[in-house]
Amino acid sequence: MKVLYAASEARPFIASGGLADVACSLPRALRKRLIGCRVILPLYDTIGQEYKEQMEFITHITVPVAWRRQYCGIFKLKLDGVICYFIDNQYYFKRDGIYGYFDDAERFAFFARAILEVIPYLDFKPDVINCNDWQTALTPVYYSLFYANRPGYENIKTVFTIHNIQYQGQYGMELLNEVLGLSNEEARFVEYDGCVNYLKGAIECADRVSTVSPTYAKEILDPWYSHGLDGILRQREWKLRGILNGIGYDIYDPEKDGDIPANFTAADLAGKAVCKRELQKEMGLPQRDDVPVIGIVSRLVSHKGFDLVKAVLDELLCNADVQVAVLGSGEWQYENFFKEMQQKHGDKLALRLGFDAKLAKRIYAGGDIFLMPSKSEPCGLSQMIALRYGCVPIVRETGGLKDTVFDSGTGEGNGFTFASYNAHDMLHTIYRAVEGYKNREGWDILRKRAMACDNSWKSAANEYIKMYNELIGK
Repeated sequence: MKVLYAASEARPFIASGGLADVACSLPRALRKRLIGCRVILPLYDTIGQEYKEQMEFITHITVPVAWRRQYCGIFKLKLDGVICYFIDNQYYFKRDGIYGYFDDAERFAFFARAILEVIPYLDFKPDVINCNDWQTALTPVYYSLFYANRPGYENIKTVFTIHNIQYQGQYGMELLNEVLGLSNEEARFVEYDGCVNYLKGAIECADRVSTVSPTYAKEILDPWYSHGLDGILRQREWKLRGILNGIGYDIYDPEKDGDIPANFTAADLAGKAVCKRELQKEMGLPQRDDVPVIGIVSRLVSHKGFDLVKAVLDELLCNADVQVAVLGSGEWQYENFFKEMQQKHGDKLALRLGFDAKLAKRIYAGGDIFLMPSKSEPCGLSQMIALRYGCVPIVRETGGLKDTVFDSGTGEGNGFTFASYNAHDMLHTIYRAVEGYKNREGWDILRKRAMACDNSWKSAANEYIKMYNELIGK
């Protein structure tokens, strides 16, 4: 089986979020299971020179963008056993960053069409093209309309993966002819609620639609989570699958991680105590073993649950013997709030604004509890990393959080959960965790149970292979 994995970002080349992690890890996991998987993404100017120097130029062609044709260079690079193709067009991609430009609609319409146009030049005809998020959502549309019956394109199946349904690629209908190159008769494939909607087009035309967790696949059928697309999703529910993401166990491995002060395993947690003391020292908190450290690594935005945190954090710090280590950046109101809390509770709360991947690992390794009270969370990776490092998560039961963290109140769970999006329900759950920490023998059992969870890509890769096989009739 041959799979072409199409994404707008992939580590280590270019990244802005979780999609880049998936586009790196899933193809590797598929290849380990003897699936021929290759990645295709834009050749952004900000991709490191060390990678550009290793790229092999294949050829150049032109790609239709509505009534005009644009240059498209094709480059190839093999990294860690995975062949990656890069689509070059300096007009569209020689810019700082990835997204946020006035012509993003045209940039990614070009990329979506280029994915199909370059296939005859790759020496790799895919059985399945797996597209991801709105930036590649037009590829299933273009395949259905323009390529399915062309020689050399027969019997290719398309999968579209929704990582976050909030971002849909919504634009005015005036783009239909001038940018997408679709006729008024073809508008029905992408028109939704009076707009061009890239995501809707993919849901309509792809052979399968997947999301990044089973619970999220159910949630997006509800108007509360769907951002307006619940109607079309319910009509196409038969093609919807929820497959839980994983994390790279070679990247996040407390036994071998060189970015943390001391290594440890579930069988020998001595190194975790060292990591905790070093984290407290680094963050300027009193070095105490008897107080639980609550870690927060996140974008500081409302849908991550920080309105709940803002409502009760002062109460928690006044009433409980805890320490809180915060790493993140985001909305001004939350950054300013945490600054105020650090000034008021300097011996209990430490804040680092921005993002530092190595400090994030040190918080996972040195923390006792990890707080992740999201309003919505399609999959979430932080809770899986926290489990891997024995940092017991507190989460709200939504999306992938519900699929990976189970309340320990039964004596069998791996963390602490609450269901209602309510600040005091969250606070009560934190108090339960803090009380549980006082039973050190029981807490060590809980930590070991957390570290024993398997959130590697093994299970996810098998589910993707099962879906691909169903599509191609194997």
